[in-house]
Amino acid sequence: MAKVGFVGLGVMGAPMAGHLVAHGHEVTVWNRTPSKAEPLRQLGATVTADLSALAAVCEAVFLCVARDEDVSQCLDAMTPAASPGTLFVDHSTTSPGAALGFHQRLSEKGFRFLDAPVTGGSMGARAGTLTLFVGGSKADFEEVAPILQSYAKRAEHVGPGGAGQAMKMANQIAVGGALLGLCESLAFAQKAGLDLAQARELIGGGAGGSWAFDHYGPKILARDWAPGFSIAHQRKDFGYCTDMAQTINASIPGTLLVDRLLEVLEAQGHAGWTTAALYEVLLAKGFEP
Repeated sequence: MAKVGFVGLGVMGAPMAGHLVAHGHEVTVWNRTPSKAEPLRQLGATVTADLSALAAVCEAVFLCVARDEDVSQCLDAMTPAASPGTLFVDHSTTSPGAALGFHQRLSEKGFRFLDAPVTGGSMGARAGTLTLFVGGSKADFEEVAPILQSYAKRAEHVGPGGAGQAMKMANQIAVGGALLGLCESLAFAQKAGLDLAQARELIGGGAGGSWAFDHYGPKILARDWAPGFSIAHQRKDFGYCTDMAQTINASIPGTLLVDRLLEVLEAQGHAGWTTAALYEVLLAKGFEP
């Protein structure tokens, strides 16, 4: 069992850290809002209000925060107190360029870093069935892989530093397309006067089915827009996708369209809604992309 730290206890990080505790690891946790750490304390984790204190006692530190700058700030706070060779594993979704910068920065200071973004949503985090895309040293990945199994059904090394985040961008492009297919299909069915629950079951069980149909379909039927994965976070990821697409000269028209549709909801003050609320935009009379 390992002495590990977990930084960031949102809808993804909190259950991931909980799985580490459940698997017997000695876990120290930190969150910007301290009250969110209390359920982990009750499970047996040590809660600290000081990132440097966390880094000082951990062999490996896992991060699951929001943006490039959040990861950078957390690393800056931890590295002065961390032991040489400490392994930092970043489960946040950042830009591939930022991830490569983190690799280089930490290596120069005598630390190790893996960019290891996740997919599977909050449901996968709670169930411990996430998929991880890991970039960096293969030896470092193999060392930490047994710990990652605490909350991942599949974790794979996909290349050098930054490759994990590049794979996550490819994943988010696919997620956006599946989201559009789900919401456009069910909005059409609603306007056609079809039974929406039946449409979701029949279409989702055939060639049109997807993870989105299985997991977001019920939220659409209930008009339940609580995240889940929020519009604000999805649009942040799409921004990273757009930047990388421009860098590598890739065409992502579907992603740009979904981003524009989600922007409508964000402009209405609904950035915290789940992405499945895209259904509301497509249901609105007279909307044209």
